[in-house]
Amino acid sequence: MPTCPHCDVELVAFAVPEALREHAPDGAAAAAICPRCLRVTPREATGPAGTDPEFGRVHDAFPRGEGGIAVALLLGALPKLTLKRDSIAALREAAEGAGVDVELTLDRVVGADVDPHFDLERRVGQFGSLLG
Repeated sequence: MPTCPHCDVELVAFAVPEALREHAPDGAAAAAICPRCLRVTPREATGPAGTDPEFGRVHDAFPRGEGGIAVALLLGALPKLTLKRDSIAALREAAEGAGVDVELTLDRVVGADVDPHFDLERRVGQFGSLLG
């Protein structure tokens, strides 16, 4: 499994559902999130089809399945909140449609043992204000 070029931590790879690809980095069919710095990058392959991503490596309460994928992509878009507002709103809607409490998940990630490459707490606050 590839590692993050910034943290040297093993990435969590995932397939991006067709409905969310326009919100993925480079419109990729697969992506990966670094469980430490939370960078989301495009990937060429994710492993066997139907494999559930190991999002628990980001946080124990990180959602699974398509809701988790939407949250991972949302975390990747948060550093550019104002530029990606429409994508973030769509990803929030997709996550909530999959039964995810997005605000609670983001609050838990803020309190997790992560070292984001951006001011996560500030962006989560802005997320709540802009999309509240």
